[in-house]
Amino acid sequence: MNIATTERLLIKKFNLEDAAFLKDLVNTPNFLKFIGNRNVNTLEDAKAYIKKTHFKSYDAHGFGFYKLILKETNLPIGTCGLVKRDELDDVDIGFAFLEDYERKGYGFEASKAIIKLAKEQFNLNKLLAITVPYNTGSIKLLEKLGFTFEKKIKPFEDDEELLLFAKTLK
Repeated sequence: MNIATTERLLIKKFNLEDAAFLKDLVNTPNFLKFIGNRNVNTLEDAKAYIKKTHFKSYDAHGFGFYKLILKETNLPIGTCGLVKRDELDDVDIGFAFLEDYERKGYGFEASKAIIKLAKEQFNLNKLLAITVPYNTGSIKLLEKLGFTFEKKIKPFEDDEELLLFAKTLK
């Protein structure tokens, strides 16, 4: 079932059959560098991760991270979605792509659709986004999407300083 569609993408919930794709995605060099190691090294790890994070979020909040599929080829290329973290006051948006699909406008396209869902379907008034200070690609994308820098934060146990961006949904 499609959550949303864009000009080039189908946006769908993850399922256990997506384990191989998820394993590949979370182990790309940029995912590891900018987001972190999720210790998903096998298909079983990937299935457990999907259950623990994606399914849990869908059940608890009605939203989560979604699989992005190219309409033209039906291939999964990345993820974009919403997450409610205990460490943050509001829901935040995130995205990640397989290397071959980075910097091709898919992040902007998918994020716009997710922001629309956040406002219209989930009735959210504000979205946050967090990123490491050296992820210039994500920072530029967030600014293009209308997010503004608010402050530097250290929300997680690893004590890494992150940049917090916010966007009011009107």
